[in-house]
Amino acid sequence: MDALPVTSGELLCLGSSLAFSGLFYYLYRKKAKALARIQEAPKLQVDDGLPDLLSATSGQCLHYVALEGIVLPAKAALSSQHHEELQGVIQKLVLKEHRLIWNSLARSWNESERVVSEQVYTVPFALASPSAGAVTRVSVESPLRAVRLPLETVYEHFQHPTHGFKDLISHYLSGEKPKGLLETEEMLRVGASLTGIGELALHPDGSFHLQPPADGSDYFLHLGDWQALLAEMESVSSFWKGAAVLCGLTGMAVILYALCRAYQQRRHKQEQEEQRREFEALWGGRDMATESGEDTSEDACIICLTQPRECVLLCCGHKALELPKRYPALEHGHYQGRNA
Repeated sequence: MDALPVTSGELLCLGSSLAFSGLFYYLYRKKAKALARIQEAPKLQVDDGLPDLLSATSGQCLHYVALEGIVLPAKAALSSQHHEELQGVIQKLVLKEHRLIWNSLARSWNESERVVSEQVYTVPFALASPSAGAVTRVSVESPLRAVRLPLETVYEHFQHPTHGFKDLISHYLSGEKPKGLLETEEMLRVGASLTGIGELALHPDGSFHLQPPADGSDYFLHLGDWQALLAEMESVSSFWKGAAVLCGLTGMAVILYALCRAYQQRRHKQEQEEQRREFEALWGGRDMATESGEDTSEDACIICLTQPRECVLLCCGHKALELPKRYPALEHGHYQGRNA
């Protein structure tokens, strides 16, 4: 039974490329589907025309819309811990520890980080119209369920630790060296322009609510207009598509390389088989001619005068000859050489 045309390494590479290609294609299809829904969603502004629009809609609900407005708190806003003049409706405090880990294989220090603490605070807020005369507001529900929180960094500080001589020795012995602590504060500030993509509903009390879609579609809160979010989604979708195509091409390249190598090996075996058959046919014809008593004096051995000649000694002045045992001249014990 012939061996497989691919090696174990090629099989591993092929399986990995196909698996990653399938995963990346799944992510691409997921992002492309979300992108198509955003493109098809109605684009609305928070204004006094929303009550009439939703009242004329069946169920007084739009299942997927892109709504733009200004962030306003529904109660007392959150104050920044480092900038008292900044007010927000979502506040995220993160403390990360950065360390250097020794990699014995690469013979270098690799940086890693670990979240020491993370705190998120929110207050109810709504989207309002930039126009001062508009009174309509849309309450934003469950902002923490959004695909990504629309936060901007308002404070960042990296604190370097102080190390003594004993600490440095222990760091090199343990292979871990603390680099420092990074403290950041992120906020969704009051007055920021925000685009919410989700379900817009009119409640019986006359209030408007932007909430996560009931059908499980992605819920977006994005700083800026919907076009910026659309461009970002297109970039992510194109990235996953390119990654899937690249992995697929890698798998195809492995298959083509294995097939070409298998074809070359098969062709080489066929050539060897043809040469072997030609050699057997040649020797079979000579043996038959010898047995039939035909005159082979021209090509016969000059010692036994029966077997054909099988070698030529060139006149170079050197005496060196090694013949395989299958040659009849050697079986007869005949050897003839001449020193030039």
